[in-house]
Amino acid sequence: MNSIKRIRVLVVAIVLIVSVLLFNHTIEVEVKAESIEADIFVEKVQGLDEDFIKGVDVSSILALEESNVKFYNEAGAEQDIFTTLADSGVNYVRVRVWNDPYDANGNGYGGGNNDVAQAIEIGKRATANGMKLLVDFHYSDFWADPGKQQTPKDWEGYNLEEKKTALYQYTKDSLQKIIDAGIDIGMVQIGNESNNAMAGETGWPAMSELFNEGSKAVREIDEKILVALHFTNPETAGRYNTIAQELDTNQVDYDIFASSYYPFWHGTLENLTSVLKNVVDNYDKQVMVAETSYTYTEADGDGHGNTAPQGSGQTINYPVSVQGQATAIRDVFEAIANVGEAGIGVFYWEPAWIPVGDPDNIDLEQNKQLWEEYGSGWATSYASEYDPEDAGEWFGGSAVDNQALFDFQGNPLASLNIFKYVDTGAVASLKIDQIKNISLTFTFGEEIVFPDTVTATYNDGSEQPVDVTWNQEQLDQAIENGEGSYIIEGDSKRWTYGAGRFAYSTRKFCDQ
Repeated sequence: MNSIKRIRVLVVAIVLIVSVLLFNHTIEVEVKAESIEADIFVEKVQGLDEDFIKGVDVSSILALEESNVKFYNEAGAEQDIFTTLADSGVNYVRVRVWNDPYDANGNGYGGGNNDVAQAIEIGKRATANGMKLLVDFHYSDFWADPGKQQTPKDWEGYNLEEKKTALYQYTKDSLQKIIDAGIDIGMVQIGNESNNAMAGETGWPAMSELFNEGSKAVREIDEKILVALHFTNPETAGRYNTIAQELDTNQVDYDIFASSYYPFWHGTLENLTSVLKNVVDNYDKQVMVAETSYTYTEADGDGHGNTAPQGSGQTINYPVSVQGQATAIRDVFEAIANVGEAGIGVFYWEPAWIPVGDPDNIDLEQNKQLWEEYGSGWATSYASEYDPEDAGEWFGGSAVDNQALFDFQGNPLASLNIFKYVDTGAVASLKIDQIKNISLTFTFGEEIVFPDTVTATYNDGSEQPVDVTWNQEQLDQAIENGEGSYIIEGDSKRWTYGAGRFAYSTRKFCDQ
């Protein structure tokens, strides 16, 4: 008996457009009295007071500058990036500190090679530009996160009591050096994303004793400096309540419960507000976002792959564009403001970690030399002695150059001004920001009909259908060729809104 074969055709729209042609047409929009005319739309965030923290973490900056990376202001003139940040509304700088991010021969582990000396240089420039410093102690010689919280090399073999003494003294001595350099420290973070361990210790009783040693050192240096503890994965049900409860049970002395929030992985903003408000209401703490970021392009500028966007396993709720990036940041500010007075700020993570070398003509081997020599990539090969499973396997460049607030050449993006625009709002000429992907399934043999319109997202967040005309010759050739994958191009022309090009792929396969 002959089997019956059915062939289906899958049609997926993939946006190729990088920019939209507007044919000199604009749409009149109502400008609110306080809103600033700009290149992006930003809805004003209600409830931000004058002291609300608008921070950035630029820990990689010295290594980037040593790698000959340049930064410019909006006028196109080369300028100290700290001046540009301050001009854009940033009032706080966060810097990570590792105990000893070097091997025995003095080769840096990378990621900025951020020890206390680096923190002092960054802190001086922040203070000179009127910004406070948040010192982020990892209590490790390299990256600390939920996946790894390694003991510093000098503390290997220490029991808990010895670690407590070492952590207290290291924290106090480090802060004194920074203050002696004339730096305005506003906050100290005791540990980094310490969900389940710190400095090689696990279990909340032991971790809490370490937290308290760090806190005691800060209080003795200056009682006005705020003490923050930092955690992540707010999307996990009950996690933050459990952590806050453990800290309370173990009588940990701290002021701020800080969270990472990356839209790709960490759930909804409504949930973020809810879990942080629970900490405020039940444990009388202040809260903030210590790390956040979003992509403005899918491009890679240095030959080292980026963390986002990925084809699966991530939530991409905003257009991958400068406007989408700005809106994503703005919404994080709103989520913290919605907590109430105890929501005190937001820090953007590594807005300046742009490519070394020429992004328009990537020379990977040359970039690798710069990363190795100056530590301007996320990890060097030298880090493999300390972190063989991660850094030793994947050392390289910046995985977030497409999430910076500067373009690959060091020019500030319009989204950098989000730190000002959250206070005032901003408006721009209306234009297409993104075309949404669509998918259709056909049974082979039936008439294949493509949609007459596709949905366009505009820079003010609104959506409208736009007409599209498909390349019939390409479609006919795809059907004639049979099984395979194809690109079917289309043009969309709507005089008021603009034009773009889209790609459709058709894939045919057999079912027995």
